[in-house]
Amino acid sequence: MSPIKPTSPDISLFRTYSAPGVIVGSTVAWLFWVLAGEYHSVRPELLIPPMAALFTLTAVVWLIMVVARNVAVIRGLASIRYFADYKSDIPVDDQFERPARTFNNLTQVPPLFYIICLLMLIVKEADNTQIALAWAFVILRYAHASIYLAVNWVPYRFAAWAASCIILATLWFRFVMMVEFG
Repeated sequence: MSPIKPTSPDISLFRTYSAPGVIVGSTVAWLFWVLAGEYHSVRPELLIPPMAALFTLTAVVWLIMVVARNVAVIRGLASIRYFADYKSDIPVDDQFERPARTFNNLTQVPPLFYIICLLMLIVKEADNTQIALAWAFVILRYAHASIYLAVNWVPYRFAAWAASCIILATLWFRFVMMVEFG
């Protein structure tokens, strides 16, 4: 799939975002389906595997970032001066910077996921829905990172990001309601 040029007159905004809209809509529909199901308490320790999976993604992207940047310098695609201030000797192709941007993104929203999981572990309250939501968040973050690294197609990247944020907000809301109202 080739990236969409925002100035292209033959592609409408509706057409550009229709499939990503289906992705976000499907996530919301799945969310309603999961929330309508029965809840039963589970061991909060079941939150540790999704946390570890997200950490693994972050670590892999971090490694890819380090390798990509060093390879770019070795091959002459970027100069060390560029990495000093990110203003000098700006490279023409920024493909090697995608892992850095992906890593940066993994240090922005996901900490809120780690915090909510840790809070659930501390208060020792979790149910099957929260575990499913935790895994859904992680899967969507994997999708977001894969899209960013591979094709960087913004509408799909945005859909994965937005869907993961909706899931995370739901995790937080359910936790607060559970703690507040038992």
